Amino acid sequence: MADNDILKLKKLLEFWIEHNKEHADEFKEWAQKARKLGKESVCEDLLTAAQLMAQADISLDNALKTVQDE
Repeated sequence: MADNDILKLKKLLEFWIEHNKEHADEFKEWAQKARKLGKESVCEDLLTAAQLMAQADISLDNALKTVQDE
């Protein structure tokens, strides 16, 4: 992989990780709002989505570490 592609990949991975965290925070916020509205199943689905986003971040973080180590 060319050096400029590696640099771009690192930047993209960093961006994606941060972007996912922002979305997960929004999911959690709206989950609580849904709960207050009596929409418990919506709340649970949003919390599940936040958990899945966190799992995706683990994979993205592992990829970033691997790229940085090479």
